[in-house]
Amino acid sequence: MPKLKTKRGAAKRFEVRKGRIKRGQAFKRHILTKKTTKAKRQLRGQVGVHESNMASVRAMLPNG
Repeated sequence: MPKLKTKRGAAKRFEVRKGRIKRGQAFKRHILTKKTTKAKRQLRGQVGVHESNMASVRAMLPNG
């Protein structure tokens, strides 16, 4: 059996912590002037990957 390779793009976007997979928030890269301070503040940090996407993310990170 060949080794399973990690999708490198996924490895840069997701982080595995204690079995849970964390991801960065979207909509925080550009066009920030029209977003309110509250909206930008709530986009800080990381959140968990949704259950409906968990299988595809785990397939991209076989060693995670």
